[in-house]
Parts: sequence; C-alpha cells; structure tokens
Amino acid sequence: MDRQDSRDGADQRLEIRVTGRVQGVGFRWHACEEAVRLGLVGWARNRADGSVQIVAEGPRAALLALADWAARGPARARVDGCETAWSEPSGTLAGFRVTG
Repeated sequence: MDRQDSRDGADQRLEIRVTGRVQGVGFRWHACEEAVRLGLVGWARNRADGSVQIVAEGPRAALLALADWAARGPARARVDGCETAWSEPSGTLAGFRVTG
C-alpha cells in the first residue's frame, strides 16, 4: 500500500489500478459485488490501456479487503499488478457502480 494510516475507524478513499488479463473476464462486475458486500461506495471502470481502475470509499479495513481481492481477481482473470493510492474521501459517492 502506498500510505499506512492508523485512522482505522475513519472513512478513507482507495484508488486501485489492476493490470493483467482483467478486461473481458467480468473483473469490474465481480469488483462491484465485492465492494457492495464490504459496504463500500465508488466505481470500477475499464481503462484504455487495458487495466481496470477501482475507486472506493469506506472504512480502512473494508478497503484493505477490497485491495486483497483485487490482487487476486475473479477466477477467469490473471492479475499481473495491483497499484494502490490512499487519500481523503470525497464524501460524494453513493452506492457502487460499474462504468465504461
């Protein structure tokens, strides 16, 4: 993880960029299901470079669980890399959605 923050109870924002065989294998949809299961808000989208970007906000423990999931991905995916960046939450996200 890029930044270790001890504020476990406070909401945070995590951006994840996943590379490998992550498009065309249901990665975004599975990421959405996992994020909803963890009680997170945000979105997942395909990027033009073939990676998947996930932006999520919520409790740090749930975000760490999402990052762990993203490093493995769904069964048909092959994850080669998983970069993360932590920041303050925007507080403007509602629900979790799949985009482009």
